[in-house]
Amino acid sequence: MKNKLWINGKWEDSKGGATLTIINPCTEEGIGTVPDATRADVDRAVQAAHQAFEDRRWAGLSRAQRSTILWKFADLLEKQSEPFAKAESENTGKPYKLLSLGGDIPFSVDNLRFFASAVRNTAGASSDEYLAGYSSLLRREPVGVVGQVAPWNYPLLMAIWKIGPALAAGCSIVLKPAPTTPVTTLMLAELMAEAGIPDGVVNIVTGGNETGQALVEHPLVRMVSLTGSTATGKKVMKTAADTLKRVHLELGGKAPFIVFEDADVEKVAATAAFAATCNTGQDCTAATRVYVAKKKLNEVQDAVVAAMRAVKVGSPYEDGVAMGPLISGIQKERVYGIVNRAKQAGAKILTGGGTPKGRDKGYFIEPTVIGGVAQNAEIVQNEVFGPVLTVQTFEGDAEAVRMGNDVVYGLAASLWTQDLSRAMKVSSRLEFGTVWVNDHLPLTSETPHGGFKHSGFGKDLSQEAVADYQITKHVMIKNG
Repeated sequence: MKNKLWINGKWEDSKGGATLTIINPCTEEGIGTVPDATRADVDRAVQAAHQAFEDRRWAGLSRAQRSTILWKFADLLEKQSEPFAKAESENTGKPYKLLSLGGDIPFSVDNLRFFASAVRNTAGASSDEYLAGYSSLLRREPVGVVGQVAPWNYPLLMAIWKIGPALAAGCSIVLKPAPTTPVTTLMLAELMAEAGIPDGVVNIVTGGNETGQALVEHPLVRMVSLTGSTATGKKVMKTAADTLKRVHLELGGKAPFIVFEDADVEKVAATAAFAATCNTGQDCTAATRVYVAKKKLNEVQDAVVAAMRAVKVGSPYEDGVAMGPLISGIQKERVYGIVNRAKQAGAKILTGGGTPKGRDKGYFIEPTVIGGVAQNAEIVQNEVFGPVLTVQTFEGDAEAVRMGNDVVYGLAASLWTQDLSRAMKVSSRLEFGTVWVNDHLPLTSETPHGGFKHSGFGKDLSQEAVADYQITKHVMIKNG
């Protein structure tokens, strides 16, 4: 692990000298240190990005050239899949096979290839005459220097979700990974240089809250893209307002999992367990609130409990392991605290709620199902960010929609029914950026991902993500 910052195409020491210790959440042991970047460090990175944008060393390349470089970046990442998966496993505790086989690494490569293609589809439009005697051109131009703040739950994938569309749009970047999970983001630096991305176009600074604050406040940063908590998103918006920066926010979630009476119970249970425990539930789109048609409660609840009990918890390389630890001691205390407060308030722990047997070392928690909760309960209304499902009942489609929408978040939801008419009607009324029918969690590089309400605004993935990093300019030419 590099104990340096990536600025203007080189590894640089921090001006301050303070460091952050990176912890393996399975062992609670340190695996290395990275700089806690100062304001002076952030300024150096932003200045490098600004100069790279001003001299158009990236945006000035042809679309074909930029596309080719991004394709090469994707190819290099694919060739390095094994070391990236190992590093991500050690830094986050994620099961190695879930990272390497159809998981974060392949999806990251696919994202880069999509955005490499998107480079060639970012032009504006033209028209002969909106006004008699004039020709108009609509140009799609890059915003400029973008400050990007990535989260700890998907360190590599979220870095790619930010780098890919910003580069496709022609921007230059200063990227700050989460202070607990910078390892694979730093590993990307030399791959980008090898691929041919010019010096200064992508810069990486590590650090905590003060580093992020300096990046958001910097006057040369024209846009801030954050994936993180809703509370952090609000702070970023307030800070960005002082310099009228654009903000792109993918924030918290509290996804409902709505089960109608005609749903396939076996598929419901298997998917609910996977969607609640994948990434240890540390996913803004994770299934969290199971709402079941009243007549089906016992059948569905029993099946979900059985499926959650069958999820194997362990370290990254154990055979059959499907769920690793939470990311940190702080996160473990937070999740246990919410679960225990629910129990004290009268909720019933149907399974889980404690430490898995033999896992006293590491930040582990059992997959947990909780019943007997009220709609206004903390555990129903607030994001837990752990492998915890609550189960409630509803009567009729209208109540299912009302209960599903009855949180401040609006990132993702799913509904389960064999009735196509119901699926279309209910999905149109759910206030979420993504609504799955008879599934939960799948995403593709071609389809937009982003929230409603307190889950933020702006889109990751798809051509819409590229557009978020661009400004439309109207050029009017007088004929003759």
